This record gives sequence, structure tokens and C-alpha cells, in this order.
Amino acid sequence: MTSSADTRSSARFFALIPCAGQGSRAGVVAGLAKQYQKIAGQAMVLHTLAAFLELERLARTLVVVAPGDGFFDSITEKQFDVAACGGASRATSVRQGLDALLQSGAQTRDWVLVHDAARCLVTPAQIKQLIDACQHDEVGGLLAHQLPDTLKQAAGGRVAGTLDRSDKWLAQTPQMFRIGLLTQALDAAESAGRAVTDESSAIEALGLAPKLVPGSAQNFKVTYPDDFALAEAILLSRVRVA
Repeated sequence: MTSSADTRSSARFFALIPCAGQGSRAGVVAGLAKQYQKIAGQAMVLHTLAAFLELERLARTLVVVAPGDGFFDSITEKQFDVAACGGASRATSVRQGLDALLQSGAQTRDWVLVHDAARCLVTPAQIKQLIDACQHDEVGGLLAHQLPDTLKQAAGGRVAGTLDRSDKWLAQTPQMFRIGLLTQALDAAESAGRAVTDESSAIEALGLAPKLVPGSAQNFKVTYPDDFALAEAILLSRVRVA
């Protein structure tokens, strides 16, 4: 007879990369989504995937793209899978991706690490750190960076107050939860008509408290035009050091 402890310890780890957005804030070339813009010689998302593909602990890495997106078609011998089931929102893409994982053999008790395609500076060490910190946790958790700057509240374009930053963290990805729990959380949010900006917020809405795992200031999401130059500088500096 298999105990519940044995079942939990045998859980596998999957990576899910939602890659169906257009990145309208990034000011990118028309017709080419942000995650496919070149940084340091190759598409941003390929830098992202490279970090995950270094981890042998991952059973599978799945990229969720929009229907009709053929960006990955020309890549032969891929070490990752692509599912053209992306939706209009990030939450929809993640939810559809979870179904794709389950349909291909993943179990509800398995872990999924959801990561933004545009966080191309994440490192294998940071991903491993998240797995190590959360694999025995009852809820799961996320990489996050404690807020280093003074935090202002605004009103009408002027400062309305200064907020205490001592307990403030910037949420990052990956965010790691059991597939079954995350599916339940996203379904509950959709039923309630509640917007979901990250997986943790959906889990929190169930009354649970995800674990905060210290990340890095370099693990930022490429969002605005200036972010491209900064991300490229960091990637090139890593190459020089290596």
C-alpha cells in the first residue's frame, strides 16, 4: 500500500511558459510579439527556455502559444513541447496549459512552475532554489524580491503618502504550485469574475499563503522599451564572465 507521504514525494516537476501575449507596453516591432524580439543574438523566450532546460529535475517544459503562432515550427529537435492553446489573458493561457499537461500524463499532485516568457534573465540556480524551498511545502510559493526603494502612494500625479516598505515584496516567477490546486484556484477566480495577474493571487484568494522565496533584482520582466537594453547588457556580461 502506498502512503500519502510516498505519493507526495513521488510528485514530478513541470514547467509551463505562457507565451501568447503581445507585449503592447514594450513598444516592439509591429507584428512580432515581445517575447520573440531578439536580445543578445536570439529571441527573448529562447533565453528563458535555456534556463529551464538545464534542470534535469523537470519532467517536461511546455510553452503555451496562441493558435496559429508558428514561431517554434522552424526549431528542430526541440527539448520542450509547444501547445497552441493560449488565450486572451495570461490566466487563460496558464489554465489551458494545465489541461494540456494533464492530458499528456501529468497528475494533479505534480508540481508546475509557471514562468513569464519575458523574464529572460532567470537562472537555473534560482529555479532550483524555488524547487528546493517549496517541494515539501503544503501550499507552494514564488520567487520574489524584497522592495528596496521608498514606496510612494499617488493621487493626481502627486505624492499622497509614503508607505512602509518593510513587508513589501515584488512578485516574480517562477511560481510553483500543485497542478490540481492551481487549476482549482484559477477556476474559482474565473467563476467569481476576478482578475488574476499571477498564480499566487489566485491561490491567495482560496485563503492560502504561498511561500516567498528570495529571488534577484535581475529577474525582472522585460516590459518597457528601456528594459531590452538592460536585459541585453546583463546577458552579455554573463557570457563574458562564463
